[in-house]
This record gives sequence, C-alpha cells and structure tokens, in this order.
Amino acid sequence: MTIFNVFSLLGGLALFLFGMDIMGKALEKQAGGQLQKILSKLTDNPLKGFFLGLCVTVVIQSSSATTVMVVGFVNSGIMELHQAIGVIMGSNVGTTVTSWILSLSGLQGDSLLINLLKPTSFSPLLAFIGILLYMCKSEKKKGVGTILIGFAVLMTGMTTMSNAVLPLQNEAWFTSLFTRFSNPLLGVLVGALVTGIIQSSSASVGILQALSATGVITYGSAIPIIMGQNIGTCVTALISSVGANKNARRAAMVHLYFNIIGVTIFLVGFYGLNTVCHFAFVNTTIEAWGIAVVHSVFNIVATLVLLPFANLLEKLAILTIPDSPEKESFALLDDRLLNTPAVAVERARSATAEMAELARVGVMQAMSLTHDWNDTLAQKVREEETQVDRYEDALGTYLVKLSSRELNHADSQSVNTLLHTISDFERISDHSVNLMESAEEMHTKDIQFSQDARDELQVLEDAVQDILNRTTDAFRKGDLHLASKVEPLEAVVNELVRAIKAHHIARLQAGSCSIEYGFVLDDLLTNYERVCDHCSNVAVAQIEVAQDSFDTHAYLNELRHGNDTKESEEFHRRLDRYRERYLFPENQSAEDFDK
Repeated sequence: MTIFNVFSLLGGLALFLFGMDIMGKALEKQAGGQLQKILSKLTDNPLKGFFLGLCVTVVIQSSSATTVMVVGFVNSGIMELHQAIGVIMGSNVGTTVTSWILSLSGLQGDSLLINLLKPTSFSPLLAFIGILLYMCKSEKKKGVGTILIGFAVLMTGMTTMSNAVLPLQNEAWFTSLFTRFSNPLLGVLVGALVTGIIQSSSASVGILQALSATGVITYGSAIPIIMGQNIGTCVTALISSVGANKNARRAAMVHLYFNIIGVTIFLVGFYGLNTVCHFAFVNTTIEAWGIAVVHSVFNIVATLVLLPFANLLEKLAILTIPDSPEKESFALLDDRLLNTPAVAVERARSATAEMAELARVGVMQAMSLTHDWNDTLAQKVREEETQVDRYEDALGTYLVKLSSRELNHADSQSVNTLLHTISDFERISDHSVNLMESAEEMHTKDIQFSQDARDELQVLEDAVQDILNRTTDAFRKGDLHLASKVEPLEAVVNELVRAIKAHHIARLQAGSCSIEYGFVLDDLLTNYERVCDHCSNVAVAQIEVAQDSFDTHAYLNELRHGNDTKESEEFHRRLDRYRERYLFPENQSAEDFDK
C-alpha cells in the first residue's frame, strides 16, 4: 500500500462523512416540524414508542440525532422517561437501514439489474439530478437535490475508501490486526472507541464495510467490532445529557444500558452456541451485506429481548441516578434541540402557544375580578404575569439563536411570526395585571357602576373574550382564516369603547355618575382596548408573514379602505355581523356613536 492509497483513503473518508452529514441534515430539514409531532406524541405503549423511534430514525438516518432529541424532550418535560425507552430502542433498529444501503457497494455480478443497483452506476446519475434540483428556485426541490447530492457524495466516498484499501489484502500486518480483533473484548473496545470519536454508528459501520472489501475481515473479527459500535454510539447522547435534569440523564443511561446489556446477551449467546455447534461461517470472509445482516440481527434481537423489560431498564437508570430531595424543574426550551432546527422551531411554537394561553387566562381572571374580588385569584394573576415574562425572555433568546441556524422557508416564516408575536402576548399579560389593579381599586373604594354602565361593560367584555379566544386559537392552530376574523372584531371593540365613553359623558352631564368612577372606567376601557390592539398585532403578523410581507400599515389600510378587493369586502361583511352581535341593551348600537 503506497502513500497515494493513504491519500485516497483519507479523501474517501472525508467525502463519506461529509456526504452523510449533509444528507442527514437535509433529511431533517425536509421532515420539518413533523419530527416533533411524531416524537413528542405521548404514549404509554413501549411498542408504539419503538415504531415512532424506528420511523424517525429511518427518515433522518441517524440514531444519535433521534436519541439527542429524546433527551431534549425529556429535559423539557414533553416526554416522560418511560415513554422515551421504546423510542430509543426503535432508533437502534432504524439506524440499520443505512448499513443496508451502504452494502449495495459490495454487489457482485454482470446482470443489468445488479449493475443498476451498484452505487458506481446510479450515484453519478443521482448527483446530476440532484444538482439540477438544487439550482431550482423552489426550496422543496432544492432540499431534495441536497439529499441526492449528499447521498451521491456519501457513496462516492464509500467507493473511494473501498478501492483505496484493496492493497491491504496483501499486507500481513493488516491480516494480523484483524485476527487480533477476533478477541471479543478487544473488538468491542475498538468498535466503541472509533464510533465514540466520530459519534455515528452508521459512519463507523460504513467504514467497516469499506474495509471488508480487502477480503481479510472474517465474521469472527467483525462481530465484536459491530457490537462495540452499538455501544460507542451512546457517547453522543451521554454528552448531550450533561447539564440536563435527572430524567434526561436517565434517558441517556437507558440508551447505554440497552446496548451494553444487549451486547452482553448477544456475545454470550453467540460464543456459547459457537462452543457447542462450531459455526463454520465464523472464520469465513465477511462482505458488506454480511455486516448489514449482523448489525440488523443484533439490534432486532436485543429489542425483542429487552423491550418487554422496559420498566426494569427504567428502574436501573433511576438506581444509577437516584432522586434527590430538591424538586427539579423542566427546561422551558432546550438548546439540544437547536441541533435539529425543525424540531426546535416546533418546540418554540408550542412554548409560545403555552405563553398565549397563560396571557388569555390571566385576562379572563382579571376581568372576573372586576365583578367579584378575590385575593387568591388576584395573586394567581400576578404569578401568571411573572410566568409570561419568563416565557418572553426565554423565547426571545432562543429564537435569536434559532434564527442563525439554517432553516427552510416554512420554519423561517414561523420564527419571524414568533419574534413578532411574543412581545404582544407579554403585553396582553401586562394588561391583565392593570385590570386586576383597577378591580382592586373598585373593591377597596367600593365603587359600583350604574346598571347601564355594567350592562354596557358586559357587552364589551364578551367581545374582548371573543377576540382573545379567536386570537389564541388562530395562533395555536396556525389558522389564517380564523386570524382574518380578528381585525373586524377589534374594530367593533374600538366602537364599543367610544360608545361607552360617550354614554359616560352623558351620565356625567346628567349628574348620575361621578368623576372618580369615570377614572376607573377609563382605565378599564383603555386596557380592554389595548388588549384587543395586541390581538390584532398577533393576527396581522400571522397573516403578513405567511404572505412574505410585513407592512402592517399598508395591510390594514387596504383592509379598511380598499376598493372592491376580496379581503376588504370580507372585512366589512364580518364587521357588520359583529356589530349586530355586540349591541348594547335597548338596541343602542355602538355605531350610533361612531361619528
């Protein structure tokens, strides 16, 4: 073997690892937020969790990425430890698909079908198709093109490595080296060490498949190495769990225990049977497809054996990392998920939806305090506002980090929408405290509005509750049609506020209301109106970002004053319906005062 073969080997390894990296990232990017929807689907059924983990890993071609996501979900409280175990086992089986794809490089034969299946035949074609798609303007086509290019680069690297190591078949030291790896402990150690360094069992299995082209690696030396590769892949999850809460660290330990116990059972069973039966294939040369078989058989057998004992694995992890007297909190947003931006975007969206619900509930509770004061409920409103502030701080920091990552168009839109809306939800929550303070003043000073004023406020509060519900629902569901209903309702709220103020002035002039009551009433009206203003901001941001524009003034002007546009006509139809729905008693319509 010459120095040029070494250069080719290093270059092939570089292409192989680079191709695997860009293909995996492109697959994750194309999968988008579906990854979180699949993985964070809570299930108490380990078998269902197994299939979830299997499917996700097949899609993104990386058990390490799946396991790191699971650690992040457990750390965030999205997934419980016992729910994560099945997913982790599924990810181990899912990663074997890569070894089967790579085994295509070892196909032998002269038939047309076999030649078409060889990477040397179809990789150049995939690369050509990939670069054509990559040059398209469509982001989806560009993403598919990246996947094809990544796969072509990966297979080219695999072929280059295989060709570079062929001269090693005549080197005595190389044959002697793999003879030593027939020692199970040494083979397991080497496999674990190499995989731990490159942090990818798929990549280390691929390297072993490339080396198998030399024809000097036997089943006896390959099996322990493959077992070690399964243990080495746990390094990524263990590193990612550093600094996480106890359950997240336990999830990483479950991954380690599953592989260690599985390897122990497999090796004891295999070598025990070999002692009795003397398997003939142990000393025969292994090929790329044989490595894929061993890799698959081990992971499937280990899962069949250990899946029924998932509860025992959980208990073992808890014994390793015991509970402490201090209660641990969950991470609101886990930085581990930033390594899979599509999942991080979906998690940020979910956290913002939680923030929106807290703000909505806070306003509802504060509104009820204006009718019936309650110290306990008032304290709850304050605590919820503090929690919303915490959400805004965490989300702001997280979204800035996320915006620097490579995102597809849909995820980029989502980040922009979230950046525009979190401050509005925080301001809505601030107004809940303002409303609570007005209610406290009414309670302390025993302020009682006239029956007419109470009836009018009830109509306004119903409209405010309606707009809050519509805004949070539209945001949570990503429903642009529902979001488009917010603005006409906000316009009606403005009309109601103006009408109530006009009625109050009339009562002041008639001497049936005091100025002091008017100050409190004005505070309530101002806060109700501003809550609805922020609801409008949220809805408009959702609509505008989806249309790849963000000129709020132009949008609202066109909506309210546009000539014969479909959106403007629909706005005015809804405006009329909401005016009819929110009428004051005795048919005093707010629009009578909108002059």
